[in-house]
Amino acid sequence: MLERKGARVAFVTTAGFEDTIAIGRQARSELYNLSSPGPVCLVPEELRFGVTERVTADGDLLREPSEIELDTLARRIAEGTAESIAISTLFSFLRPENELHVETALKRLALPISTSHRILPEFREYERGSTVVVNAYLVPIMQKYLLSLKRQIEADYRCSSVHVMQSSGGIISAETAATEPVRTILSGPAGGVVGVSKVAAAAGISRIIGLDMGGTSTDVFLLDASHSSPLLRSESHISGVPVSVPMLDIHTIGAGGGSLARFDQGGLLRVGPESAGSDPGPICFGRGTQVTVTDANLILGRLEDQCFLGGSSELLIEPTRSAFSKLTGSLSSVEEFAAGILRVVESNMERAIRYVSVERGHHPRDFVLLAFGGGGPVHACALARSLQIPKVLIPAAPGALSAMGILFADETRERSRTVMLAGEVLEDLESHFLALEGEAREEFHEKSNLMVERSVDLRYKGQGYELNVPYGPHSAESFHLQHEKQFGFADRNRSLEIVNVRLRLMLPSESFSFAELPLESPDGSQALIGTKQIYFDGSWVTAATYNRDLLRPGNMIQGPALIGEYTSTTVVPPGCSLEVDSRGNLLISVSDVPMGSNS
Repeated sequence: MLERKGARVAFVTTAGFEDTIAIGRQARSELYNLSSPGPVCLVPEELRFGVTERVTADGDLLREPSEIELDTLARRIAEGTAESIAISTLFSFLRPENELHVETALKRLALPISTSHRILPEFREYERGSTVVVNAYLVPIMQKYLLSLKRQIEADYRCSSVHVMQSSGGIISAETAATEPVRTILSGPAGGVVGVSKVAAAAGISRIIGLDMGGTSTDVFLLDASHSSPLLRSESHISGVPVSVPMLDIHTIGAGGGSLARFDQGGLLRVGPESAGSDPGPICFGRGTQVTVTDANLILGRLEDQCFLGGSSELLIEPTRSAFSKLTGSLSSVEEFAAGILRVVESNMERAIRYVSVERGHHPRDFVLLAFGGGGPVHACALARSLQIPKVLIPAAPGALSAMGILFADETRERSRTVMLAGEVLEDLESHFLALEGEAREEFHEKSNLMVERSVDLRYKGQGYELNVPYGPHSAESFHLQHEKQFGFADRNRSLEIVNVRLRLMLPSESFSFAELPLESPDGSQALIGTKQIYFDGSWVTAATYNRDLLRPGNMIQGPALIGEYTSTTVVPPGCSLEVDSRGNLLISVSDVPMGSNS
């Protein structure tokens, strides 16, 4: 999806609406930019086709496509270069008959077919069409790969089933993922959210800001125990394309360990979003030629290389320092250049955290910052100090937390349907939920102990956008409170409108508990490796370095210090203190920060 290496998609819709997939909506991300590009369209003009059919907004079937027209459509697609087909006709979520006619006629082409009434039976034709196109764009390569992987795993390991992570934080069967790959686009970050929620619950922490910094990007999200599960959103933009399937509420920016640093034409220091990637990678790994965030951390002494990758990979300081000395620009020293890179990338991550917290009515000081990924523990304390977050938690094996989260994930199915009903019938939606539940249960093959979550999308009558709230006797009041929190006002005298009903069916994963070890003495000298010079606030200071594998619950360490391990390095600045809890997590108290409600 990111590299635009998907299939060539033929888009079939109601005649006269073929170009909606390219026109998009009137909304502009840059309102005063007259040269702002239009929306990204994955379907070339020659592969957009219209069918003479019509279903009204009330669900009445006015016109069906003729067999002659469908034969002609099949021939035109066959003569083209399409590798996959996306079908999205007007109001098919109310009456899918016409879409089914088109699908039946095109099956003879032996191409994968994605239909909107199965993928996304909701209103807003542009977003629905775009989502179905993305699914069709991914199906050929994902289907081939996943089904081949499933056969190989079942044969080699005699495994009865293979599952794939969804963007919504639950797993689905490989067969379902092969036909609906649009549900798996953010599967990696979603695994991180699940892993964080399990670690936080085991540590008794109710409010978490998650920070996952990898090689090319940083994902941030907010978890609050007042919600029964991580927050979901139904509308996202992935690589510039609208995708309207349930996804965990994750905000991603182009800031990672491999983010490239440069001076722009005005002499300002920029970091990212371009990345060195894994090939050639940072300079300190031996093949890179452009300076990165990881290189800056090495220059400032913030990487512990004796434990990194088990000590099997040497970090090259001299070539890195030489490259930095040639690019300092107007800065006076290599250290000032490297420190500037970290200030820039950390300010980008700080803005991302403010986006998911302050801009949504939450003060960061009321949360614990849980940092993971290869780069998260390196920058966590600096971010916490800037945002007045009093506590930082670094889980065990932070570089593998996303993978661990996938193992913890429940098997889930999400179903939705546009209903467009007056708010007065809010308590009379049982028939709609039962229909969605029946569809979802078919995929679980009569498994028991299933859990059901129901929610509704509500809005004030006349509004263009809606908010999702749990379904129940207090749905209306929950909407008013959420509206007031997000937009600053609520009008309880105004009529409500029910837009969509949503259902989430879950098969809980096997129970798991983190091993809890007895606390030992505060002395962590058994893990001490030595000392190292680290650059903080304009000067070099001597810091102790530790091997995390040798730390024990109850050990306490005063900053400045470095905690090295296989997948990452934890930086403990001067004035901060670290304690190892009973589950092996590193809990850091950040200096000069007032304690919040979560401490």
